[in-house]
Amino acid sequence: MSRNTPPRSSGKSGQPKKGGKGASTGKPGQVARPRWSNKPARPSATDRDGLSVETAPVVPAEPTPAERPAAQPRTPREPRTPRTPRTPRTPRNQGDAPRTARPTRAAAPRGPGGEPLVGERYEVEVGAVAHGGGHCVARHEGRVLFVRHALPGERVIAQVTEGTTNSRFLRADAVEVLEASKDRIEPPCPFSGPGKCGGCDWQHVSPGGQRKLKGNVLTEQLAKLAGLTPAEAGWDGSVEPVGGKLPPGEVPAWRTRVQYTVDAETGEVGLRKHRSHDLQLIDRCLIASPGVTELGIESRDWTGLGSVEVIAASGSSDRQLILRPLPGEQLPLVELDKPVSLSRVDSQDLFHRVHGRNFVRERAAGRTWRVSNGGFWQIHPEAPDTLVGAVLDGLDPQYGESALDLYCGVGLFAGALADRVGEEGAVLGIESSKQAVQDAKHNLAELENVQIECGSVETLLPRTGITSTDLIVLDPPRAGAGRETVAHLAALSARRIAYVACDPAALARDLAFFREGGYRPVSLRAFDLFPMTHHFECVAILEPIAGS
Repeated sequence: MSRNTPPRSSGKSGQPKKGGKGASTGKPGQVARPRWSNKPARPSATDRDGLSVETAPVVPAEPTPAERPAAQPRTPREPRTPRTPRTPRTPRNQGDAPRTARPTRAAAPRGPGGEPLVGERYEVEVGAVAHGGGHCVARHEGRVLFVRHALPGERVIAQVTEGTTNSRFLRADAVEVLEASKDRIEPPCPFSGPGKCGGCDWQHVSPGGQRKLKGNVLTEQLAKLAGLTPAEAGWDGSVEPVGGKLPPGEVPAWRTRVQYTVDAETGEVGLRKHRSHDLQLIDRCLIASPGVTELGIESRDWTGLGSVEVIAASGSSDRQLILRPLPGEQLPLVELDKPVSLSRVDSQDLFHRVHGRNFVRERAAGRTWRVSNGGFWQIHPEAPDTLVGAVLDGLDPQYGESALDLYCGVGLFAGALADRVGEEGAVLGIESSKQAVQDAKHNLAELENVQIECGSVETLLPRTGITSTDLIVLDPPRAGAGRETVAHLAALSARRIAYVACDPAALARDLAFFREGGYRPVSLRAFDLFPMTHHFECVAILEPIAGS
């Protein structure tokens, strides 16, 4: 989700009448003179007795300003003597004696960071799963270790990957499993494991075990940040699988968008290692969708590029490549196994169409959606319909109701709501990305009961003058909506609110803020839309607390 930016002022608000007091000859939207030009001069600094430099008494034996001698002019410097040029260095011959090595500089004293512990190995018993990063908590001699490639209840040898003797906690990889969990499986991907690709977190865990871990994370965050049990949140404790059941050992190929990094020396592509800029070269990504895999990106030479991003639309045959050249390099000739649209991103992150369309067409919720310039769209092919279904089931929109779709993207939820509330109802969508707003207006042009506005929710919503609405959908970025926005939404007296969340911690924090505003969750569903990773999606339905 793009960073929110406030809309540009039209210049009409608060504009004085022509010829009236404070009238201005400037153009609308411009300030005729700086607001601060008529400010009085800043008062002089004073001491505790209220005396300034001008009013303070002269210290005894200190001359007054009138008695101080005038500054004498500087004596001009004598011209410098020109430096004698160096004698040219005599080249060394093979038979010459080797040079004397320079004395090594003494080691600097150890700083507050402490001695590095990277590479140290500890035998630990693994505890509960932690939020974010696909790691579990372990302890060694009282210090916390966040261990990847491990599972709760296991006994492993953990090798430290980050941290020092003074660190509050250490990061580590499980490099040897002494006692394995029943949920552990052999990772199907050859590029998964300690020190390898960081794209997946749970390749070593069974599908059911992955969903159980995600459920544990959500349970912990609800209790820690919102003070809610699963029952109080209206959640049955499960993370719902999405997509058909696969044969044992087969990996779900769900990722319709993959960004590869190019090795500057070889031109080969790979994926970043965990918490690193180092590259893991690959010949195939198992979770990439068939539309991505069929292009054969991994078998091509991409010399001169920094990255290659692939988008394979679901519901259409559209394929798009977004290339980012290295500084000073030209785009290579691109010849792939399938027809693709080609675009590039320059050093200022500006998007340029090279050939083909600058958008892909996605299909969801009974409509075709244009998504331009690599804009946001759910990357699991079944995610849009899954989330729309959960939102509509929870809100139960009625004919003639009004609704807000906040952080609306290209208009997915706004379009679904507009169909339900009908021509007597109204839907307002707010989105900060200008390109997404253009796409949303294009996608929903036939719906007269939908209006899309560009701006940040935090700044634009208060300016609309809306004091009440029936329904609200919000799908904020990973950081969540925040206290101020939640307070504003709670003041609109909506019958129901649907909160779509990609981060359980942000969801739990905002649920606590909604409780302050008089709302409580009556339903919560979690969906495993990102198998093999620690990510998942939630949809919470909130209603006013009785008597609030």
